[in-house]
Amino acid sequence: MSVRELYVKGARVWIPDPDQVWRCAELTKDYKNNIVAVVYDDAQTEDLVVKNDEELPPLRNPDILIGENDLTSLSYLHEPAVLYNLQVRFCNQNAIYTYCGIVLVAINPYDEMPIYGPDTISAYRGHSMGDLDPHIFAVAEEAFTQMERENKDQSIIVSGESGAGKTVSAKYAMRYFATISGSDSETQIEKKILASNPIMEAIGNAKTTRNDNSSRFGKYIELDFTPSYSIMGANMRTYLLEKSRVVFQAPDERNYHIFYQLCSAAEQGKLPHLKLSHQDNFHYLKQGSSPHIDGVDDAEDFIETCKAFSLLGINEGMQEQIFRILAGILHLGNVVLEEGNGDSSAISTGDKSLKTVSELLGIDLEDIRKWLCNRKIVSGREVFTKPMTLTEAVFSRDALSKHIYAKLFDWIVTQINKCFAAKAKPYRFIGVLDIYGFETFEINSFEQFCINYANEKLQQQFNQHVFKLEQEEYVKEQIEWEFINFYDNQPCIDLIESKLGILDLLDEECRMPRGSDQSWVEKLYDKCKKWEHFSKPRLSNTSFLIAHFADKVGYECAGFLEKNRDTVSEEQINILKSSQIALVHSLFTEKEKGAPPTKVKVLPTGSKSKQMKKTVGSQFRDSLNLLMMTLNSTTPHYVRCIKPNDEKMAFTFDPTRAIQQLRACGVLETVRISAAGYPSRWTYNEFFCRYRVLCNSKDIKRNDMRLTCEKIIGNMINDEDKFKFGRTKIFFRAGQVAYMEKLRADRLSACGVMIQKHVRMFLHRNRYRTMRKAAVTIQKYTRGLKARRHVHHIRRTAAAIKIQAAIRGWVKRVQYKRLVYTVTQLQAHARGAWAREKYQHMRRVRAAIIIQKNVRMWQAVYHYKMAMRGMITLQGLVRCFLAKKQLKKLKIEARSVEHQRKLNKGLENKIISLQQKLTEAKLEVGNVKTYKEEIVTLKEQLSEMKGVETQLKNSSNRVSELEAMVAKLTQEVEAERGEKMDVLSEKERAEKENRELVEKLNAENAKLTEELMNAKKEEAKKEGEELLKRKYEAEKQQMIMEYSEEKSSYQRLLKEFNRLEQKNEQLEEQMAKMTGGNSHKRTASNVSNLSGASDAPTELVRDDASEFNSIIVDDDVGYGSVRSRASEASDNSRNLESIDWGSPQKGDTSEIRIPVPEKVEDITLVLQLQNKVRELEKERRTMAKRIDQLENSSSPLDDSQHAQELIRLQELEMENAKLKDDLNRLRKSIADSEPQNNRIQEFMKQFEALQDELERRREECIQLRTVLANRAHDLRSLTQSSYGKDVDIVNEDGELAIAYQTQKQVNRQLEDELKSEKQRHREAETEYKSELDRLRRDNDRQQKLLAQNLTKGGGSQPETLLQSEIMRLTSENLLAVNIRPLQPPQNLQGQVDNLTEQLKKYKRSLKAYAKKIKESGGTGSKRSSTHGSPYGGDPPDLLDVAATTEGEAMPVIRKKERDYMGMFEYDRREEMQIIRVLIYELKPRVAVTFLPGLPAYILFMCIRHTDHINDDEKVRSLLNNIVNGVKRVIKKRHEDLDSTVLWLSNTLRLLHNLKQYSGDKAFQAENTVKQNEQSLKNFDLSEYRQVLSDIAVWIYNGVIKLMEEKVQPLIVPSILEHEAIAGLSGNKPGGMRGRAGSVARELESPVEPQKALDLLLKEMTQFYRTLAMFGTDPELITQVFRQIFYFICAGSLNNLLLRKDMCHWSKGMQIRYNLSHLEQWTRDMRLHEAGVTDTLAPIIQAAQLLQARKTDDDVNSICDMCDKLSVSQIIKILNLYTPADEFEERVPISFIHKIQNKLQERAEGEQAQATLLMNTKFAFPVRFPFNPSSIHLEDIELPESLNLVMLKKV
Repeated sequence: MSVRELYVKGARVWIPDPDQVWRCAELTKDYKNNIVAVVYDDAQTEDLVVKNDEELPPLRNPDILIGENDLTSLSYLHEPAVLYNLQVRFCNQNAIYTYCGIVLVAINPYDEMPIYGPDTISAYRGHSMGDLDPHIFAVAEEAFTQMERENKDQSIIVSGESGAGKTVSAKYAMRYFATISGSDSETQIEKKILASNPIMEAIGNAKTTRNDNSSRFGKYIELDFTPSYSIMGANMRTYLLEKSRVVFQAPDERNYHIFYQLCSAAEQGKLPHLKLSHQDNFHYLKQGSSPHIDGVDDAEDFIETCKAFSLLGINEGMQEQIFRILAGILHLGNVVLEEGNGDSSAISTGDKSLKTVSELLGIDLEDIRKWLCNRKIVSGREVFTKPMTLTEAVFSRDALSKHIYAKLFDWIVTQINKCFAAKAKPYRFIGVLDIYGFETFEINSFEQFCINYANEKLQQQFNQHVFKLEQEEYVKEQIEWEFINFYDNQPCIDLIESKLGILDLLDEECRMPRGSDQSWVEKLYDKCKKWEHFSKPRLSNTSFLIAHFADKVGYECAGFLEKNRDTVSEEQINILKSSQIALVHSLFTEKEKGAPPTKVKVLPTGSKSKQMKKTVGSQFRDSLNLLMMTLNSTTPHYVRCIKPNDEKMAFTFDPTRAIQQLRACGVLETVRISAAGYPSRWTYNEFFCRYRVLCNSKDIKRNDMRLTCEKIIGNMINDEDKFKFGRTKIFFRAGQVAYMEKLRADRLSACGVMIQKHVRMFLHRNRYRTMRKAAVTIQKYTRGLKARRHVHHIRRTAAAIKIQAAIRGWVKRVQYKRLVYTVTQLQAHARGAWAREKYQHMRRVRAAIIIQKNVRMWQAVYHYKMAMRGMITLQGLVRCFLAKKQLKKLKIEARSVEHQRKLNKGLENKIISLQQKLTEAKLEVGNVKTYKEEIVTLKEQLSEMKGVETQLKNSSNRVSELEAMVAKLTQEVEAERGEKMDVLSEKERAEKENRELVEKLNAENAKLTEELMNAKKEEAKKEGEELLKRKYEAEKQQMIMEYSEEKSSYQRLLKEFNRLEQKNEQLEEQMAKMTGGNSHKRTASNVSNLSGASDAPTELVRDDASEFNSIIVDDDVGYGSVRSRASEASDNSRNLESIDWGSPQKGDTSEIRIPVPEKVEDITLVLQLQNKVRELEKERRTMAKRIDQLENSSSPLDDSQHAQELIRLQELEMENAKLKDDLNRLRKSIADSEPQNNRIQEFMKQFEALQDELERRREECIQLRTVLANRAHDLRSLTQSSYGKDVDIVNEDGELAIAYQTQKQVNRQLEDELKSEKQRHREAETEYKSELDRLRRDNDRQQKLLAQNLTKGGGSQPETLLQSEIMRLTSENLLAVNIRPLQPPQNLQGQVDNLTEQLKKYKRSLKAYAKKIKESGGTGSKRSSTHGSPYGGDPPDLLDVAATTEGEAMPVIRKKERDYMGMFEYDRREEMQIIRVLIYELKPRVAVTFLPGLPAYILFMCIRHTDHINDDEKVRSLLNNIVNGVKRVIKKRHEDLDSTVLWLSNTLRLLHNLKQYSGDKAFQAENTVKQNEQSLKNFDLSEYRQVLSDIAVWIYNGVIKLMEEKVQPLIVPSILEHEAIAGLSGNKPGGMRGRAGSVARELESPVEPQKALDLLLKEMTQFYRTLAMFGTDPELITQVFRQIFYFICAGSLNNLLLRKDMCHWSKGMQIRYNLSHLEQWTRDMRLHEAGVTDTLAPIIQAAQLLQARKTDDDVNSICDMCDKLSVSQIIKILNLYTPADEFEERVPISFIHKIQNKLQERAEGEQAQATLLMNTKFAFPVRFPFNPSSIHLEDIELPESLNLVMLKKV
């Protein structure tokens, strides 16, 4: 394949452009005749003429390669491709980092980027550089990983020009090392390393025209690491501080930041003794005229600087001395030098600045005034003082200022290094070099020369390293390679540093007495002209040119000598040495060995020391050589910083400035070296998958991919030099991948055309067939229409004939009917007239008859009435006579009393009541009359008073008479006073009574008023209570939120405390190891090792995946037994309704399956009932065996046994009668307790009737059997006495047979009656069972309603509601089953036991009756077996009989049941033994066989005993040992998930028990009365509850950490890389992903992506099983998996946001499908309703975003869909989105801008928008809902396997 083949029509190329550097164009026709016809993007056309093929314009890369992470992955590696790729990534994708082979290119965004947080650090930890997007953290991780694995020192070289971001990159790299090298938080040394940055920026950084925070010195920081790779110290080396900036700044630049910080502090009233003011008042600060930096507060930075000084151990006193020196430098710049006489200079005596300098620096004022203007000259033995000119004096002052600042800078660096220094020798180090990049200005001086010299050395080292890596790759793949020619800048370095080189000639000129810059440059022209890299400008004799690797730079020689000498007057140094300030004195008196590398030359008084001083250039060369030695001994990593524009605009790319820096920093050299070899590299599988379409099926060899790839390439590329086959990869020359992509695109296009051709053919064929079918159909319907019309015409003709016939017939019929009608009408009228005439005649005859009848009737009635009237009159007279006679007789009778009584007997009461009413009415009438009379009297008196008043008015002239009359009356009054004293006393008494009445009324009024006020207050209070209630609810919600936040922060603090405590213990252990040697001490934490038991992972009892949801247990023999697992969980299908109360199954050994995730409902009741059922079953089997034994027994009892049985029977009958009475009283009390319950009353009546009937039948049976027994006994006695042994003659006549038949009939009758009774009982039982079924249905319905309410309600404690409702339903079920009211709830179990015992007795009685009836018809031997007892033997529930070997029945002794108090008694000396057994030595595999939480129950029962005996020391000791034991076990086994989960469950159970039995009413809502009685009486253990809660939080965090550690390696392979959808590849080919993983990581064996999802689900299932197996609360399980799912979401989303190769449509579909497996898993485990999957919403929405359409119409839908993603995350995904194939369109920039604008509204209310990645360390606040236990403490038994014989159950 020739190059010409690629330059065809449509090919895109790059054309050089003076403004845009490179311009995109497209060929309009094929390349021919050395003419390239192109059209630009703006439609401009141009024909370019090229001389040969080598001058053809470079080709553009395919669109699929645009925006790649690694520049070396581009098919065409040249300058325009590199520049354009960087521009696309920077401007369109906001990606500031890009790889270029081993180099990281970092472009300064001039904006804050949310990509440096702790989450980003966690995301890059453990990943190689090729896994995630380019980042400074990836380079740092690569360096740290290689240090760990290769055990070799590392270096990170950060270079670039001023403003490119070198300092920031170096700072972030050090931050990464400080974060990952230790624990989660920074250690003290790490804080110090990070704190050194503010100090070094303050004293070494300044504002320049290119950068607001430009580093004006170079530094190399070595971070020292321990063998465990944690930071132990650091060391800093500085290079070439720009001292000239202290005394001079160019326009728009500033001095060092520290000076402006001091001035800002002085303006705020700080440091008044420094006499500082605004910066414009100082000469050294105002020259640049730019004192402020946007967004920078110098005062705040000063505070940060002071804090950093303090953190590094520089106290405030030393800081004050530093500030005094800096202020002295500023004041020294303000010293005014004046011209003196002649060539001298002078300082006025009134210069305040000089005085301030002397005070601040502690030096003599006159001495400094003198030696600032003079200098000392030594000539032989004479010493002369020579005045300096004004220019020389100013230069001397500035030199002194620079020297003081340089000394102070070096001293601060030395102090920082002392603070960083490690006590021990470092194991390994990582160096971070932050050094100036290549610089070229209009005027370049000594500083630029040194900088460019350093860059030449670094570039040489870089080229050698890159070439070395290329060679290693080729050797590793075993391919032939040729030597790659690359630029070697060793000649340029020799020009500078070799003998008679530039530096050598410069030092030589500096040693000359009269050396000058001009003489030095002339020597350069003469001595260096032999070097190719040196040249002389044509138009200048004061400058020279050096051809550096980046560009040719011209240097002006002015100032080279002075800057190289760096001289200062010795007299000035001596003045500073004599300073009273300790720091100033020490700066200039320290020894040479302690001095930093940067030295200055001091003008000597003699000539001896002149030769001993090194120049600045020599010092810099030596330090640079030392640096190169250090770098060559390490593995280097390169970061090249690029400044995108000079205006400091955010995300603005200037191609001209960028290409200059790319050429200068060596990026293009890297590209050139890569392009010279084989830059494109593919593995065989990836190449085959990508270019499968270019080969035939016969060429494919699945077993040999290399052979297959060779055939594919052989068919495409003929030139074997264009590719090489390696051991595992194929290597291609530059451009070959683009050529293959073109062939692939052509093949796919041809395939597309072929598909389109066939599809179009198919469409047209179908169209033709459709049209033909339509035509045939139209013809068919047309012909049919024509035929139908013909048929229709024939039909119409026939129909017309028929119509005519019908019409004619109709006409004739009408005519006939009219004629008939006329005749009929005539006949009818004639006949009607005849009939009416006859009718009138008949009416007249009828009327005459009626008149005659009425007249005759009237006559008869009249005669009858007259006769009757006479008869009635006669009768009346007779009756009157008789009545009068009777009246007389009645009057006589009426006079008698008895008769009156009889008549008035019913009226007496009425009369009495009427009399009483009449009396009352009379009294009322009398009172009314009295009132009326009083009213009348009062009216009369009133009228009289009015008359008197009128008279008084009218008789005013009679005053004198009246006075006389008054006097007279007075005398009369005096006389009558005695008489009226009584009247006055009565008046007073009346007034007193009136007052009392008024007071009483007032009191009543006040009382009523008060009641009214109280009522109003009550109403107001109620309203206030409602208002307060609403406020309380609002405050409650607020407090809950605050509590959640406080709890979350508290848990974080607790986690931090535990981590620090653990670290402290580790340090103590290390200290103990260091101090104590190999001695071993046995502690309580390792005491369990003595048992010799291994800590193997716990195994399940039955590890069956198909039966995961249920754990199978055997018969329970106690709560503490090994198989007692039924107390923890119960299946919904096995609750109280499902228990067969009537007839338990015999031999029912079915296993009880208990689903783990279900919540336990009323577990105590279920367990006790199950135990009772088992006991009854066991007793039933025992009784059956006894009955069988009794039936099979044929030996009769002797007389002694008979007598014994009779006595025993009498006692049992008495006891039975007593029990019956008690039972009857109990039934009566139950019936009386609820008389309103008709069902209970009816049941009691039926029961009493049945009981009476049973008693009657029992008595009849007893009597009958007694008679039979007596007769049989008498008969036997008689026959034995009469006949002896020959008793057969008794039955000679068959009398016994007759008697036997009679008895059999009687027995049959009794059996019939018994059967009828049984039938009636069965009917009653059926009725009760139907009632039970109805109650079950009601119960199920209520449970469903309850579940719905709980689902809708979303309360804070649904478990409490659920438990209370289940308790209520259980009580109702038991009520329905027993058909009797319950007494108080605490008697429920007792009633069940009593009724069960009664049921057993009745059943045994019925069985005994049936057996006896059956035996009554059998032989005598069978009847004799039950002789002496009407019940056929002793009651089996009262006496157990065991058959001995001799066949004798012996009684069995049974223990009486004890009522335990639910506590364990122990000796305090055995306390540690208990802790050891229950905590230290308890293995998870053993604990899983116990009741969940059994250790917690046992420990709490021990605590209860200490509370019972009120021993505070014992309870304190026990609790402390428990807490310490749990801590030690967790610390020892913190990596064992089973152990941590075991003690998390037990700690919470102990915590719940302490709450449940604390006595607090808040925790007693669900307790039984017995449990409330068992509450703690003497101790309040609330503080220990808090301690246990903290321990539970600590263990919970440990469990989460263990789970996260196991899940973390599986997250990315299972969620992102797993491809479950066949045929849809979501991975980008490796040859296009650019940089592959580092060599150090190729030895790893990561999880296969195809198996990762199954492994993840398996791990999750194992987690769930472990949590459920140890009885963890369901709410806590939900919280655990909510946290784990958040971690999975954060890890996968963070990785997705950092991987460009994952952001395309097919990968989004794969991710969504993988997440659906997790969602299905939550549904299988019943966790989906708890909101666990809600934490996966961000990654789900990210996957949906990758799949969604990205057009302008979809902006709103995408914004609504991604509500859980932040704005920065959405924009990042859209920027990273890359089509997986060239046929898919890219996301337009305009679409991203629309999305960004739309999301700005949401961003205003969204928090933490600056954060791009999710916080993987975020933890939801854990809550431990109170979960009371329904297990009774007194039912708990100790398993024998624990061997706790020291515990005694009380």
